[in-house]
Amino acid sequence: MNPNVEPGAMGMAQLLTQNSGLGLVPLVLLILMSMGTLYYLLFKCWVAWQEKRRSRAYLKGFWQCPDLEAVAGQLASGANEAYGRLCAAALGAARQAQQAEGRLLLGSGEEFVLRALRHAISRERLRLEAGLTFLASVGSAAPFVGLFGTVWGIYHALLAIGASGQSSLDKVAGPVGEALVMTGFGLAVALPAVLIYNLFVRLNRLKMASLEGFAHDLHALLTTGGRQSQEVR
Repeated sequence: MNPNVEPGAMGMAQLLTQNSGLGLVPLVLLILMSMGTLYYLLFKCWVAWQEKRRSRAYLKGFWQCPDLEAVAGQLASGANEAYGRLCAAALGAARQAQQAEGRLLLGSGEEFVLRALRHAISRERLRLEAGLTFLASVGSAAPFVGLFGTVWGIYHALLAIGASGQSSLDKVAGPVGEALVMTGFGLAVALPAVLIYNLFVRLNRLKMASLEGFAHDLHALLTTGGRQSQEVR
């Protein structure tokens, strides 16, 4: 840090020109974290919109199917979304249970289908939670990365001030104030990541509740033949 800084020259540009080496590492990390958070937000919003559109179309056709053969035909035409994958797992398990009739070592065919539905729901939960670890890591680590940049900047600012022999307030305030920019930058990166994380956790919880409700209806349809329509959230 240069202690001979004009007040008008303070800011991010001065911080970049006066920093080098390890002092720029926190800044680069924070920029990468911010870009990753923005990419995740845009990507997940696009995927969620596409998934919701396909899910509405699939459920509308599913509850209009007169029998399980029609449901299987709907799956054969392609159903690349959560409800279709859940239905495919349940129908596959039901067919296996029928083929293994009388040869199941533990439980009945109904329990076999139930286990398949639970495994399918677990896979959908893992798919929905993909990327949340990154957001949680950014939200928790970004303030500390910014704080490290501030500590490093203040350390070098004090070294430069001590070497120049000028310790007046106007000489100290500029370099130290520039170093504090890194702490603010770290907080500015962490706050959106935390808010986006909480948003997707909430959306995932609603999606999983809808999937579990569909799984109960599907289980009842396969075991008793009864059905109850369900809306996509």
